[in-house]
Amino acid sequence: MTRAERARENFLAGCNCAQAVLLAFADLSDADEETLSRVSMGMGAGMGRMGEVCGAVSGAAMALGLLFPEKGKGEVYALVQEHMMGFAEENGSYLCRELLAGAGVRRDPSPTPEARTAAYYKKRPCPELVACSAALLEEICAKYMRK
Repeated sequence: MTRAERARENFLAGCNCAQAVLLAFADLSDADEETLSRVSMGMGAGMGRMGEVCGAVSGAAMALGLLFPEKGKGEVYALVQEHMMGFAEENGSYLCRELLAGAGVRRDPSPTPEARTAAYYKKRPCPELVACSAALLEEICAKYMRK
């Protein structure tokens, strides 16, 4: 199973977008999955359902900090920017509200998450967005990680 498939499955199993991506790379980190899940919880739906940076992108940014501990802040920022630009190139944006609007989904800024129903999954591009984010992150890892 690819990490993109794992991220998609994580989302479909109830993780938010940030959790789905970060947890797809958990095995490459010393952090336990519960900690990763908790630390990424607030990043879902564009940071607390505010529609800002897509949680799939935020989850990848968090993963990059964990996966490249030898790199300095500027180097990690460069990796995050590479991921964000690739994500925007593939999806038209890295902002949650724009990604949802492009799919015809009205943003609801209430703090209460929507119920995960078949209708929820049918209308949202999120499963494919987390897969895209994880695939891009995997490419970055292959390109820059020490073997």
